[in-house]
Amino acid sequence: MRVVASSNRFPHNRNPMSAAPAKDIRLVAIDLDGTLLDDRKRVSAKTADAISNLAASGVKVVIASARPPRSVRHIHAMLRLETWTINYNGALIWDELSRKALFHRPLPGPVVRQIIEHARQVHPRVLVSCELMDRWYTDRHDESYRTETGRLFPPDVIAPLETFFDVSMTKVLLAGDPPSMDTIEMSLGMAYDSDMCLIRTEPDLIQIMHRDASKAIALEMVAAHYGVSMANVLAIGDAPNDLSMLRAAGTAVAMSNAHPAVKEIADWVAPSNNDHGVHAALVRYGLCG
Repeated sequence: MRVVASSNRFPHNRNPMSAAPAKDIRLVAIDLDGTLLDDRKRVSAKTADAISNLAASGVKVVIASARPPRSVRHIHAMLRLETWTINYNGALIWDELSRKALFHRPLPGPVVRQIIEHARQVHPRVLVSCELMDRWYTDRHDESYRTETGRLFPPDVIAPLETFFDVSMTKVLLAGDPPSMDTIEMSLGMAYDSDMCLIRTEPDLIQIMHRDASKAIALEMVAAHYGVSMANVLAIGDAPNDLSMLRAAGTAVAMSNAHPAVKEIADWVAPSNNDHGVHAALVRYGLCG
């Protein structure tokens, strides 16, 4: 299952000056990169203060990210959150306070092996990384292609693929030059489309999770745990991997820097991630002053 950037929601009034309809929002789900974080990977002071105050007032604030727990941890702590986090695009729900997984939907070992062998047959030098819960496995560390997590943390295991590619993994990442990634994406999609969820939000990176992993499914589970109806959820995002949770939430906000398909399904388009867009969304929907 590949993430498709298409719309099936409904038309929206995106006039930034129009009054927002009254909403009883009890949970706010926020993506990190391109949404809460600016391009320098920072949260603005006024946004951080608003989120911390919101959490203290009883409204749940949930981080929903493609990142693993270790590279969300400092943001979770800085915002003084106590809520569960959604990681790996919904393949993992994590309790940061106890450092435990509450839900885990990994790729089966045989599928991991097939995907990796196929990718290496198409391009033998493609960089292969596997994440299991909160540990990074790879057979070759090359800093030419690094995710934000890779900038913050080194691999936990560097070993031949044969030592770990039969193991169920939370996420498989393939990295390389964009033309190679184009070829691999097309080839994997033709061979294993029904066996995986493939996400491509960056030209040099492919992310692969369990076919049923999604931020929407994870968000529904988290909201149910906190006793919140999805009608009372505000979701904020920017990329195609956010589409499912934006569709599932009662209120959907896209950043002005968002992918066009994300803007198309949003109830409102906020300022960019570099211009306090999350704070503007919280103000618009009456969650902060």
